[in-house]
Amino acid sequence: MFWANLGRASVANQQQRSVTYFQMTEILTPEANGLARAAAFLRGGELVAFPTETVYGLGGDATNGRACAGIFAAKGRPSFNPLIVHVPDLAAAQEYAVIEGPLLRLAQAFWPGPVTIVAPLRAGHGLSDLVSAGLPSVALRVPAHPLAQALLRETGRPLAAPSANPSGQISPTTAAHVYAGLNGKIAAILDGGACAVGLESTILGGDPVRLMRAGGLAVEEVEAQLGHALPEDTTPGKIQAPGQLSSHYAPDAPVSLNITDRHAGRTLIGFGEIMGDLTLSESGDLVEAASRLFGALHTADALGLPIDVAPIPNVGLGRAINDRLTRAAAPRS
Repeated sequence: MFWANLGRASVANQQQRSVTYFQMTEILTPEANGLARAAAFLRGGELVAFPTETVYGLGGDATNGRACAGIFAAKGRPSFNPLIVHVPDLAAAQEYAVIEGPLLRLAQAFWPGPVTIVAPLRAGHGLSDLVSAGLPSVALRVPAHPLAQALLRETGRPLAAPSANPSGQISPTTAAHVYAGLNGKIAAILDGGACAVGLESTILGGDPVRLMRAGGLAVEEVEAQLGHALPEDTTPGKIQAPGQLSSHYAPDAPVSLNITDRHAGRTLIGFGEIMGDLTLSESGDLVEAASRLFGALHTADALGLPIDVAPIPNVGLGRAINDRLTRAAAPRS
């Protein structure tokens, strides 16, 4: 059982309190018994990591303030950084936010899938105030992964679920990645294998709609659906959605970008014709590169050497890959 005494103080105070952790985080298989146990943990206010098509999420009941505070504490996540709330379908999302106009058309086109929509909170929504970090909006997503869908329906609650890793570090695409970062801090990990997309969701919001974070759905697909170019977020430095911190997704080793040659004493992550110690895609396939990105960063970081990354074309999913790499290479605070 989880013996953390989170109390009813502010998130900052809760994170500063001593926490008695689980002796060991359980690894649950995706069969019925594992799914039922994961749902029972979540309904009881505990935290369970689970797979989505993008990355593993650290799930907690989004209506339970203690559970949401536990997410911030387990990750060491700043309380001003909002959480994405996962729901099983558009109808469920409409219970918590007012989704209309172009955002509704995008939800209908791309849900379930790797897209998060930021929309105004609905009156009487019932979500913990912690998920929105004091903003008048909430980030919502309908995941496509069948195990995530099964867990949402088995639990019967909306699940707040940022990436299941210590804040600012490399996102997890396998249960082993989650275990390495959060063992002893959460109740369980529901193991659904490797994530197919490998990048966090694309985040869209605002009126007119703008890009808040590039992600697992290419911007070009969104623009084709809207019928016009998609402007990017115009308020740099102001956190309006998850994943907007300047330094994020970062390994312990320093990262250098757009490197075309190997250098002694450094690990090169290659792409296309530039062959590295590790390679995202020998054929230059950006979908393959996206699915391998975080795994390659985990592997390279374990070697204990500075990391160089070959140039990635800034089109399609390359835009999201470059976003993650730029944040991984940013100066650390």
